[in-house]
Amino acid sequence: MTWVKVCGITSEADALLCVGLGVDAIGVIFAPSSRQVSMQIATDIVRRVPDETMVVGVFRDEAPVRVVDIANKVGLRAVQLHGSESRSDVRYVADRLPTVIKAFPATSPLIAQFAEYGAELLLVDGPSPGSGQVFDWRLAEGVADSERMIVSGGLRPDNVAGAIEQIHPFGVDVASGVESAPGVKDPIKVRDFLEAVRSVPNAPHHVDGEEGAPFDWNQR
Repeated sequence: MTWVKVCGITSEADALLCVGLGVDAIGVIFAPSSRQVSMQIATDIVRRVPDETMVVGVFRDEAPVRVVDIANKVGLRAVQLHGSESRSDVRYVADRLPTVIKAFPATSPLIAQFAEYGAELLLVDGPSPGSGQVFDWRLAEGVADSERMIVSGGLRPDNVAGAIEQIHPFGVDVASGVESAPGVKDPIKVRDFLEAVRSVPNAPHHVDGEEGAPFDWNQR
């Protein structure tokens, strides 16, 4: 099934809600945002979440040394770089942490050079990353290996199935589409989002594993 990340988690309660409903990963944002959290809150969330649920730290144009430092102190096994980070900066982080997701706007010509960044996974977002705006999913077709692609940007329970059917990505990422207010997750919307994702048959994806084997975050 398609991998699901719920981003912009701001409390232990919402983290455990998402875990209980069966999401694969949650995101905690360290970049300036209405959903930004402190290192202490992020650390508390990591301690409460079971190992099988990945906690991803989201950064934007942060110094790579600081990204690695925060990830190690908080206990993160994955980070998402959501700015205009250079290839060398992304590689620096990827050499020191188990999993790196590099985000690009769907219109960015740099997507074609994704392999040069050394990240494990590519996140394709709308023209204004983090805005929750839907983009034309045709822009993501064929720009990179779909087995390394996570789709984000304006996803909701009523449109996520369409995105999966059109792009067949490794995963999907949602924040505002499952909220009752910025940073506050709505249990019904999270449930409905997951049900919509699960309604779409999807072949197992693999990344850096055996042919046909699903990507196992716990090995990272």
